[in-house]
Amino acid sequence: MNAVKLTGIARSLVNKGLIDNESINTALTESKRDKQPLVEYLVAKGMVTANQIAMMSSQEFGIAVMDLDAFDTENIPKDFLDEKLLEKHKALPIGMRGNRLFIALADPNNLIALDEYKFSSGKTTEPVLVEIDKLNALITDVVAGADAANDAFEDLDEDLENLDVADEGVQEDDGASGADETPVVRFVNKILLDGINKGASDIHFEPYEKFCRVRYRIDGMLTEVAKPPLNMVSRIVARMKVMSKMDISEKRIPQDGRIKLKVSKTRAIDFRVNTCPTLFGEKIVLRILDPSSATLGIDALGYEPDQKKLYMDALANPYGMILVTGPTGSGKTVSLYTGLNILNTPETNISTAEDPAEINLAGINQVNMNPKAGLDFSSTLRAFLRQDPDIIMVGEIRDLETANIAIKAAQTGHMVMSTLHTNDAPQTLSRLINMGVPPFNIASAVSLIIAQRLGRRLCKSCKAKEEIPKETLLAEGFTEEDLAGGLELYKAVGCAQCTGGYKGRVGIYQVMPISEDMGRIIMEGGNAINIADQALKEGINDLRRSALLKVMQGVTSLTEANRVTKD
Repeated sequence: MNAVKLTGIARSLVNKGLIDNESINTALTESKRDKQPLVEYLVAKGMVTANQIAMMSSQEFGIAVMDLDAFDTENIPKDFLDEKLLEKHKALPIGMRGNRLFIALADPNNLIALDEYKFSSGKTTEPVLVEIDKLNALITDVVAGADAANDAFEDLDEDLENLDVADEGVQEDDGASGADETPVVRFVNKILLDGINKGASDIHFEPYEKFCRVRYRIDGMLTEVAKPPLNMVSRIVARMKVMSKMDISEKRIPQDGRIKLKVSKTRAIDFRVNTCPTLFGEKIVLRILDPSSATLGIDALGYEPDQKKLYMDALANPYGMILVTGPTGSGKTVSLYTGLNILNTPETNISTAEDPAEINLAGINQVNMNPKAGLDFSSTLRAFLRQDPDIIMVGEIRDLETANIAIKAAQTGHMVMSTLHTNDAPQTLSRLINMGVPPFNIASAVSLIIAQRLGRRLCKSCKAKEEIPKETLLAEGFTEEDLAGGLELYKAVGCAQCTGGYKGRVGIYQVMPISEDMGRIIMEGGNAINIADQALKEGINDLRRSALLKVMQGVTSLTEANRVTKD
């Protein structure tokens, strides 16, 4: 028998005198023939004990050893279990600390296992040495206990694979075999599913020169979750473009698409998909659109009682204009659709013009803009006015023509709802004037302006009291009256049930009705500062004050209030 060049653990065993050259060469040959890991073969044949291999490997490679007899299986991070990887590599995730995933394995040279777990989990992987016999026993128990969960996931995975497209669509255009595409299909499905389950609002696929990353926007903050291999990027992009019904041969210009995902018999999730060519490939961003967010009810959005009453009173008016303002991603669409859902009755004709429609609601006539075909906001609004409308919603007022038509509709007996991109409510009126809308039209048509931001909610399970000096609180905007009652503030801590001490988001609002005095200021040529001063006189909380109220209520932290608002 020709001697095999010894490397890794085989060489270490010989150097330590635990096995001779002839025996290890035989073991290498026969374990390869039987497609069995070398460590498992050696222990099964009684050539060395599992404990001897573990202790020797620890000394040789400087990796800690764990006794699985003392390990509590409840600590296993079940989100990262993968039955195929368990059986393929005899490697088991046994714990998480921060962004590090600890993998139990018997062979310290099994770098492929660490890499594959790193790819599938999106975490940094670190090895922990264990005895092979105990590891095999634990893997058997884990697999047996996870059968029901795996069955449920496979059913959902199968539903996803049969969404809109067949795998052959990607294979035909990408020139890949079915075997090569299966991991891509499963990877894309897993990313979409995990994004939904973790409450992400957006999913980013970003190719760079030497790596590609996937990030989720959870509670307004981006978090890296995976780094797929560069050689898979083109296939991932092709798969998603086919699912979104885009042209996969066009890579030079941005494209828009949509995916409808049926995750159960009663629930479907829409993804709005956009591609953009970058230096090293196409970046894809998916906005997760959950129709259920519009049916949560106004109480779930975070309005203070007086703000809720102002909004409800404005919705009860038969005519007038309600404007919602704030930056992209501040929840304007959900606020508008919550109002539309309240108004959506069989007696009411509601039409919306959007670019594109993000939330689908039965009973509402929704129109997607198509500028290439000549279907823009202004032409759609003109059509609506000939369709016997009661309520009109315009996705965004972008130009003078659209603004004039919308205001005239509000003045002639229709309820009009729309959005603008401004920093607060008073600046919205100045923006309309700067666009060229006559001040008297603004004063007579606009009935309510809502400016809003989204702040992260403190996790109820782990938030802790925070002591802040009185002088600092006064400087932040709290009043002596606020502090007189013994103010209790809370800070983010972080636990297994949240992300960095926060879980979910809450709206922070400035709800400003247009009073007679404000109308007079507008017609006299007053600016945003004059209107803001009048709003303060009328007891209207600005965004900063609304954020501080959420801090006093223990809903969010002062740090988060400072992040989303400024004094």
